[in-house]
Amino acid sequence: MIDGVRTKKLKLIPDERGFLMEILRSDDELFVQFGQVYVTVGFPGVVKAWHRHKKQYDNWVVLGGMAKIVLHDDRKGSSTEGETNEFFVGSYNRMLVRIPPMVWHGFKCISDQEVLIMNCPSELYNYEEPDEQRLPPHDGPIPYDWSRKDG
Repeated sequence: MIDGVRTKKLKLIPDERGFLMEILRSDDELFVQFGQVYVTVGFPGVVKAWHRHKKQYDNWVVLGGMAKIVLHDDRKGSSTEGETNEFFVGSYNRMLVRIPPMVWHGFKCISDQEVLIMNCPSELYNYEEPDEQRLPPHDGPIPYDWSRKDG
């Protein structure tokens, strides 16, 4: 796994009314700090990638649908430089994925319905100076093919 990336298997606590699922606690080993919480939606087959942050940790959880979350490490001198990780996360695999600063990341909706991803980043979004760099999802410098691998 890419250096600095952490995952946490999420546990559902069900009862006759539904279920509760704890996502991130301030006493978790992987918790850094709290910035804000937001939700992003991807429509079926859509890729939202690539981006990274200079100082922000992202903590992604898929609340509905399924996503292929992909991370790529091009950090010079990193012990995992050049490594790419895939995580299939959502309704069938509840987990939190912590993404460290300077690791490229994105996702593709792989379910028939939209995917709903909650992020609890470590930093507040700065509208005047966003902590964000972007690359195109296809045919860019990151050697990753977003197509299905069953062909």
